[in-house]
Amino acid sequence: MERDEAERTPLKRVVMASLVGTTIEWYDFFLYNYAAEIIFNRLFFPEFDPLTGTLLAFATYALGFGARPVGGVVFGHFGDRIGRKRLLMLSLILMGVATTLIGLLPTYAQIGVWAPIALVLLRLVQGFAVGGEWGGAVLLAAEHGDAARRGYWASWPQAGVPAGNLLAVGVLAVLTAFQSDADFVAWGWRVPFILSAVLVVIGWWIRTSIAESSTFREAKEAERLPRVPAFEVIRESPKGVLIGAGLRLGENISYYIITAFSVTYLIEVAKLDRGTALNATLVGAVVHFFTIPLFAHLSDRIGRRVVYAFGGLGLALFSFAFFPMLASGDMALIVAAIAVALVLHGAMYGPQAAFISELFPTRIRYSGVSIAYQLTSVVAGSLAPIIAVALYQRTGSAWPVAFYVAATCAVSGVTALLARETKGIDLRTIQ
Repeated sequence: MERDEAERTPLKRVVMASLVGTTIEWYDFFLYNYAAEIIFNRLFFPEFDPLTGTLLAFATYALGFGARPVGGVVFGHFGDRIGRKRLLMLSLILMGVATTLIGLLPTYAQIGVWAPIALVLLRLVQGFAVGGEWGGAVLLAAEHGDAARRGYWASWPQAGVPAGNLLAVGVLAVLTAFQSDADFVAWGWRVPFILSAVLVVIGWWIRTSIAESSTFREAKEAERLPRVPAFEVIRESPKGVLIGAGLRLGENISYYIITAFSVTYLIEVAKLDRGTALNATLVGAVVHFFTIPLFAHLSDRIGRRVVYAFGGLGLALFSFAFFPMLASGDMALIVAAIAVALVLHGAMYGPQAAFISELFPTRIRYSGVSIAYQLTSVVAGSLAPIIAVALYQRTGSAWPVAFYVAATCAVSGVTALLARETKGIDLRTIQ
C-alpha cells in the first residue's frame, strides 16, 4: 500500500510539502530572532541598557541552537529507523505549539524572572524541533528526486529558510506600519506568534499527502537499518561529518550576521527606524529565495564544489564592503549590501542539501546530515550575533565583524574545493 502511494506521489508534491513545512518551521524560528532584536530586550530584559538587553535576548536565541543537535540526533535516530515522514509531522507540531505559547507568555513586568525562564524553555523546544526538521525535509526531496537534478529538487526545502524569513519579516513589517510603537509593545508583537497555530494546521494537511521515499523503503526491506544510527555515523562516516561541518561553518555564520546582526546594527548603530531595517531585510529575503534553486540547478550542471566555493570565497571578500554600505545610511546601498550578500550566500546554501546528503549512505543518512548540519549550528549560527555584538561593543567598529565573517566563509569555500565531487551520484551506491 505504501509502495503504491509512493509511486502515485508526484515529485513536485513531495517538494512542495517539504518547502511549505520548512517555511512554517523557519517562520517560527526567525520570528523569535527578530523579536529578540526589536522587542524581547524591552519586555523580558528591561533592567539593562538597550544593547546589553539585546545581547541577553540573543543569548536566549542561542539556546535554541544548543537544542538543535539534540533534536537532530533524536529525530535522526528514529528517522533512520522508522522513516522520514512521521518525524517531519512531529517536528511541525512541536514547533507550532512552542511558538504559539511564546505569543501567550506574560512579560517580566507581569511575572518577573519567570517570564525569561519560560521564554528560554520554549526556545529550547523550538530548537529541538527545527533540529529534526532540516534533515527529514531535505532527504524527502533528495531521495524522491532523480540523480541528475537532485541539487535542484533538494534545494527547495532550503528555500523554505528565506521563505520563512520573508514571512516573519513581512508580518512584523505590516504590524510596524499599521501600529504605533506603544501598541506593538503592548500586544502587537504577540500576533505573529499566535498566527503560527494556523500555519501549522496548513502544513500538517499538506504533509499528510506524501509518502515515504523509495530509497528508504528499500533499505528498510533489506533489513539494513542501524540500531544506533548516530554511533554508526561517527564510526563509519567521520570524514562526511567533518566535510559537512566545514561547508556549514561560514555559510551559517554569515547568514545570521546578514539577517540578524545587521538589523541590530541598522537600528542601534546606523540609527535607522525599525521599519526601514525590516524592509531592507525583506527585499534581501526575496532575492535569496530565488537565488537558492538557481545555484542548486547550476551545481547539477557544473558541480557542487565550484558553485559552493564561489559563494564562500566571494562572500569572504564582500564582507569588507558589507558594513560600510550598511553604515552609509543610503537605503539603496543598504538594500544592495544585503541582497548581494544573500546572493553569494545562496551559492553555498543552494547546493548544500544535496552536497551533504551525498556524503552519507541511506541507512544512516538522516542522522549523518543532521549531525553535520546541526552540530555546526551550535558553534556557528548560535554564537554569530552574540560574537558580532560583543566585537562591536568592545571595539566600536564593524571591521572585526567583517574579518570574522571573511575567515569563516573562506573555510567553507576551501572545504568545498577539497571535497570530492558528488553531483549525479546514485544515493543507493554510497557506502
